[in-house]
Amino acid sequence: MTRSDDVVNEDGHDVIAAHTRVVRGMAAALAAIAATGAGVTAAAANVMFTFALDTKAKRSMFNMPHEETPKGIEFDMSEQLEAARWFEEAKQSVTLRSHDGLKLHGWLLDPDCSDPQPHLYAICCHGYAGEPAEMAKWAHRYAQLGFTVLLPAQRAHELSEGRYVGMGLLESDDLLGWVSLITAADPDARILLHGNSMGAATVMMAAGDARLPRNVVAAISDCGYSSVVSQFTDNAEAMFRLPHSLAVLLVKVASHVSERKAGYRFEDASCVKALRHATIPMMFIHGGADTFVNPKYLDINYNACASIDREKLLIPGADHTMSASTDPDRYWRRVNSFVKRVFGL
Repeated sequence: MTRSDDVVNEDGHDVIAAHTRVVRGMAAALAAIAATGAGVTAAAANVMFTFALDTKAKRSMFNMPHEETPKGIEFDMSEQLEAARWFEEAKQSVTLRSHDGLKLHGWLLDPDCSDPQPHLYAICCHGYAGEPAEMAKWAHRYAQLGFTVLLPAQRAHELSEGRYVGMGLLESDDLLGWVSLITAADPDARILLHGNSMGAATVMMAAGDARLPRNVVAAISDCGYSSVVSQFTDNAEAMFRLPHSLAVLLVKVASHVSERKAGYRFEDASCVKALRHATIPMMFIHGGADTFVNPKYLDINYNACASIDREKLLIPGADHTMSASTDPDRYWRRVNSFVKRVFGL
């Protein structure tokens, strides 16, 4: 059973704490490099990549000791506790082999209602440095609507294999694999995609992929960035107080490091580019007080989406992935309305 202090953090606090560790760890490392005065940009870019994206590195944020998690505004604690208990009791293990040979792991959960809907599935994708359990509240909501729910562990997270984080690009390929797993078992499946933070980027990039099957009916993005380049540039400016031009250079060099080590360039990981090809109904959500992914990306992603059926929701005062806890009534009223309308419930 999940401990109560773990449950308290289930709605995004652990993600915020992880971001805090990134800031402190990377800032200290880059300051030390800058003091040497030699090879600053290349060395700093390598530190950025290693610390943020290499989960096996000794100096990766994934291997940093956990600090006390900051608390936020929560009006749904009882729901979080109930969802966590349900998740632990109902989860069923499922695995998938990725296109590049990794064994990916996820948790499958049956509908939690008296009238389950046939052929309805929801896939909920967690964020950077998170795990499937943090999506239990969302999974439970969809299960109560009659959906069978899949909570995959992103590559290099929880029980899924992998070393490098793909910031949504590599993970979008994995998500298409999970979709194929469902449609192979149920060709009549109708699928909802929901992602938070990096999971939102995963969903957006998959939504615009030409390989997306018609079985995917709609998608919801909560606190997603517009691209890895823009997000990392924002982080470099805020964390290290770099001028914009230097932050851009740092991210560009780090992209070359990523291409060499992880097999992808940051420039290819663009939600905006993907959304220009999206045609399914989509809903975009963001917290107005998000301190990690700038709320400006709500409008950028919404405006980039080519779908004629799209909605957006800004929750004032909500920090990163905390909209459902800051104003749960408004959040779920809008989400439920969108899902019920699109799926005809």
